[in-house]
Amino acid sequence: MSDVADSPTDPAPAGAVEPVGTTPAPRGGLPFGRFLAVALLVGLDLWSKSAVFAWLSPDGEPGLPEGAERWELGGHIRYEVWGDFLSFILSENKGAAWGVGDQYPFLLVGGRILAVLVIGWLLWRTPRRPRIGLWALVLVEAGALGNLYDNLTRTPPEGHPFGAVRDFIHVYFAQWEYHFPTFNVADSCITCGAILLILSGFLPAPKPDAGAAPEGASA
Repeated sequence: MSDVADSPTDPAPAGAVEPVGTTPAPRGGLPFGRFLAVALLVGLDLWSKSAVFAWLSPDGEPGLPEGAERWELGGHIRYEVWGDFLSFILSENKGAAWGVGDQYPFLLVGGRILAVLVIGWLLWRTPRRPRIGLWALVLVEAGALGNLYDNLTRTPPEGHPFGAVRDFIHVYFAQWEYHFPTFNVADSCITCGAILLILSGFLPAPKPDAGAAPEGASA
């Protein structure tokens, strides 16, 4: 008897039904690429924080790079990158955005750990499309990991159980005399990811793959 009918490349016989409870194999292979993107963004965040904090040494004015100064606003060390609009300053944040939640450190860090685990699971399970939603998850995961690294590895400030997050990007809107809260690459990833998640909610649902069994089909 010929073995051709058993070839895995041949289509299933007409009328054949998969066993109940069988989970279709994921399409497109394992999602290692998205986790590689997360790792690269986390690396960029950690490198940028380490580089700027090492460069703008807080050990004293004689050790400051040319152009840096002790800023009267908060006593931070400041280096103008683009006039008054964009500066690098050394700032440590014990809370979330705008310092919110610094009085609840265990809740804040616990929430970040939970977010990393949940989003990591979603990254593993989410289909490749729509890509905008997938990139949103990648950005938020990278941002949460970057800030969580500071919480769990840096020496905690006095009276605080976790390390402070290093921020260094400062934006000033002179026309409104408004200083935007200092942030870092991880914060930028989280913000961009949240915007993409909102935008993805307005996109139409992806069409099912051709030839896929209709949802709810049974033997």
